[in-house]
Amino acid sequence: MLISQLQDQIKSAAARGAKLEIRGHRSKAFYGQTPTGELLDMSGYSGISSYEPSELVVTVKAGTPIVELEQSLAQQGQRLAFEPPRFGGRGTVGGMVAAGLSGPARASMGALRDHVLGVTMLNGNAEAMSFGGTVIKNVAGYDVSRLMAGSMGILGLLLEVSLKVLPAPKAQATLRFELGQEQALNQLNRWGGQALPIDASAWWDGALLLRLSGARAAVHSACQALGGELIEAELAAPFWAGLRDHSDEYFLGAARAVEGGAKLWRLSLPQTAPALSLHGEQLIEWGGAQRWVATPMAANVVRELAAKAGGHATLFRAADKSGGVFAPLAAPLMRIHRQLKHSFDPQGIFNPGRLYDEL
Repeated sequence: MLISQLQDQIKSAAARGAKLEIRGHRSKAFYGQTPTGELLDMSGYSGISSYEPSELVVTVKAGTPIVELEQSLAQQGQRLAFEPPRFGGRGTVGGMVAAGLSGPARASMGALRDHVLGVTMLNGNAEAMSFGGTVIKNVAGYDVSRLMAGSMGILGLLLEVSLKVLPAPKAQATLRFELGQEQALNQLNRWGGQALPIDASAWWDGALLLRLSGARAAVHSACQALGGELIEAELAAPFWAGLRDHSDEYFLGAARAVEGGAKLWRLSLPQTAPALSLHGEQLIEWGGAQRWVATPMAANVVRELAAKAGGHATLFRAADKSGGVFAPLAAPLMRIHRQLKHSFDPQGIFNPGRLYDEL
């Protein structure tokens, strides 16, 4: 696939007043509102453009499968430290950036947007635009490249992304503790103030699991200090992979609940937020900052509870999205969103309505 072919499709849509739905593997088609328009398939625009292991930077085309990129990184002992989900083992780099989702290590390693160094994209006039670069300190003024993370494809068509990569840890260990939700949150907050190599955490159904990562001596010392039950690597690795890819027991159960009429919510809260009274099983990650709940509760009730705790709620999976997917924006913020959309995509061609109805 050539860039000129993509430009021709954008120009044709603009000339006809048509809209375009950007698509890769459709692994995240459930996320966000349902876009409308003609298909713009990016799966054929694939491949690693450049990779400098010594510089910890890779530049990759948007249609490249995430698993293909990670296989190349693993050969050099490196990884995508933010652990993007690979739903069903699928997903492209472009969709990964557009959705902006991060995995279990987000609290310790940073979010996806923190690892985006630069992007090349086509705007609504089919013009090629480049932002950022391929070095970690290369930002002056507004960081447009990171703005693309979580934009759901409404601003433009991603062509290439430059990402910061990191070495794989020398050692890992998983510890299990029997704790209630409030106890687990309190303990996570206490541990958060200590120099511990906690890489990821997950609480569900009375059990708190910690993943420790780093130098062998640091991991061994932390295991001795924290106690708990050491989980064998052969059991721990599939658990964290399932949590990352939403294929573990909790998310399978949540999917069944959604089929029965419930909604799966993703709450983003301060790590110090207390336990919330939500109807439905909860899964807590990121030291308390990310909380999942599959519940039949009304959208306004869930969002009000999240707001009172200092955060917001996103409707992650549901058959009925009439109440909106993403947290409603105040008028000044929505005005900024509209202005950005108009600047990059003046005719509103790309993924209309995928983020908000007005965009």
